[in-house]
Amino acid sequence: MHIKSIRPFLGCKDFNTSRAFYRDLGFEEVVLPPKMALFKKGDFGFYLQDAYVKDWVDNTMVFLEVENVQQHLDHIKSLQLPEKYAGVRVSELVHQQWGSEFFVHDPSGILWHIGSFKK
Repeated sequence: MHIKSIRPFLGCKDFNTSRAFYRDLGFEEVVLPPKMALFKKGDFGFYLQDAYVKDWVDNTMVFLEVENVQQHLDHIKSLQLPEKYAGVRVSELVHQQWGSEFFVHDPSGILWHIGSFKK
């Protein structure tokens, strides 16, 4: 089997706010009517839906593996997203046995783990 991609579906409280957030984060947006958008960066992508189910959104987590986690953290901090979007949080770097990660909460509360594994 050759898998080309996997694209999770994410919900959001405010579609336009979340769209702006993900564009600011550096994703390219492809609008898909009705009420959906594909956000992509290279081979990675996810769908953002104009749909909000509290239990679903409150329990959504995404792990984004990157090559240089410190570089990504520095870049995301430079964007000052918490000052621009209510509810957005960016944590400090956490070192685990398996690797390192930091956390970003999007405007709806979706938790992104951004990290790299030890080699």
